Amino acid sequence: MGDAYQTYTHGDAKAQPSLHSLLRKLPKIDLHRHLEGSLRLTTLAEIAQEHGIDLPAQGTEELRPYVQVTNQDTSFHQFLAKFQLLRRFYRSQQAVERIAYEAVADAADDNIRYLELRFNPVALSRNQNFSLDEVTRWVCHSIERAQEDYDTMVRLILQIGRDESLKIAEEIAELAVAYQSLGVVGIDLAGDEVNYPPQRFAPVFQRASREGLGITVHAGEAGGADNVHAAVQLLNATRIGHGVRVVENSEVVRFVRERGVVLEVCPTSNLLTGVVRSLTHHPLPDLFSLGIKVTINTDDPSVCDTTLSDEYMVAINVSNLNLDHIQLALFNAIDAAFLTDAEKHTLRRKFTTWQDEEPVYQVIHERLACNV
Repeated sequence: MGDAYQTYTHGDAKAQPSLHSLLRKLPKIDLHRHLEGSLRLTTLAEIAQEHGIDLPAQGTEELRPYVQVTNQDTSFHQFLAKFQLLRRFYRSQQAVERIAYEAVADAADDNIRYLELRFNPVALSRNQNFSLDEVTRWVCHSIERAQEDYDTMVRLILQIGRDESLKIAEEIAELAVAYQSLGVVGIDLAGDEVNYPPQRFAPVFQRASREGLGITVHAGEAGGADNVHAAVQLLNATRIGHGVRVVENSEVVRFVRERGVVLEVCPTSNLLTGVVRSLTHHPLPDLFSLGIKVTINTDDPSVCDTTLSDEYMVAINVSNLNLDHIQLALFNAIDAAFLTDAEKHTLRRKFTTWQDEEPVYQVIHERLACNV
């Protein structure tokens, strides 16, 4: 992973436990988190034993290098390859529901108060030939139950793979419309943006937008800034997953800023996919200074071995940002959330109250001022 990663994320969190523990107490929002990248290692081992899944390793620690990114894996395609093994664990309705429930529990443990969790129904269904409708319904019901048990509001985004057929894309979009009453609020296009351009999906995404779904698209990650422009122009995207390569093109920077497009930035993931050479080279501070609407997110917490608190540590210790930047990112996330205006108003009021009344904000300000 490189010295920067070891020094400034988990290693530095241990060196400064007071700051990290304070950041864990902050109420948070994560707009970009994949269900398929949020599986607990212990759960994987238990599901494998229960269903007799033939794995390259059995124990949780032995399994770790096969499902988490290690320091040798620094390319985008190596990162995506982890998900081929992870797809083998959706062996039953109970397994799908357990994984979805635990994703919310783990987010709540990091004090995430609003979460948009995205998943690809194909990834959950293909191994056992479940229908796309079945797995979508299972996730929706499990998320509904998890929200009752934890103080975390959750909405769902259905993801379409760039390499899927137009027929599958249409079916997923139709499911998203059908399950709006159960918490589905948007659709996403993800996958290999270099080899699979978005043009053929334009009718699907434009129709989904007219049906009231939010549109987010992975772009400007493995591919260049032009892909961000195409996602907005062709697919009606109001949010971009990652999008960090907009800094390579001043015209796209201007376009994104003028359109108010929001970037779902995931720093550790960008390092582990090879998008940036090191965390010290991450353009997060540049995006803020350019006036682009930025949010900070986890992407795949288990695959990347990260939490949102860890991402805040990266923002502070590596990018030299402060609590004001983090708060700005949080309120950007509220404005960009795929919620009704009334729901956004309620969420904004809650975060404003926490910011005004929770002593942890002042303590963090003081720690950062003292450079502790």
